[in-house]
Amino acid sequence: MPCTSPYGTWSNDRNCYVEAYDPPPPPGDPAWEGHDPDDGAVYNCYQPQTSLLVTFWSQTPPAGADAGPSPREVALMAVEKMNLRAIDIGITPEAGEDRVGLVGMPVWLWVRAPGPNTFGPATASASAGGITVSATARVHEITWDMGDGTQVVCQSAGTPYEPRFGKRKSPDCGHVYEKSSAHQHGEKYTVTATSDWVITWAGAGQTGTIRLGGLARSVDITVGEAQVLVS
Repeated sequence: MPCTSPYGTWSNDRNCYVEAYDPPPPPGDPAWEGHDPDDGAVYNCYQPQTSLLVTFWSQTPPAGADAGPSPREVALMAVEKMNLRAIDIGITPEAGEDRVGLVGMPVWLWVRAPGPNTFGPATASASAGGITVSATARVHEITWDMGDGTQVVCQSAGTPYEPRFGKRKSPDCGHVYEKSSAHQHGEKYTVTATSDWVITWAGAGQTGTIRLGGLARSVDITVGEAQVLVS
């Protein structure tokens, strides 16, 4: 029999494919066979000869149930090879002591020079335990925390600002500040972009999806009030 299948890892002792019951059944469920959840775990046992799927409790992982990495675990190895990282932030007004935006003026947000490891698609393969898995990662969305209590969620890389756009708003990823940053720490808004990745993988007759978040980068920008001269 193949060592692995969508039903788990082959166990010669039980003559079936074994995998942990996920999520575990609630305490008191008959599958625990009267045992406390802290004393062991519940497993699925699939017998391909009879197409029978049964559950059983075991205090320790059954022989063969932990014989090697699962396809998903190998997929995670492939993800590690991608060296995914936070985006390089593109924003107007730009960060810098001599750069000041204005209240009520459009702020443009974008991924600066998007590449495979900052926005995707990134691809990689990994092999372990006789399993080879290929994975592809793409950014699903970017959450921009604007530092003024608001968040902007963009599902694109955004549009880089160019001077010819003037006072127009970004067509796909932008913000407008209603107050200056004078009341903030350091008199600046801290803008943080957090990427949410979706990784799809396939291998060993299985497919799956992995979500990866938490990759973030920040910049500080100054937003001031427009000065009105009265003669």
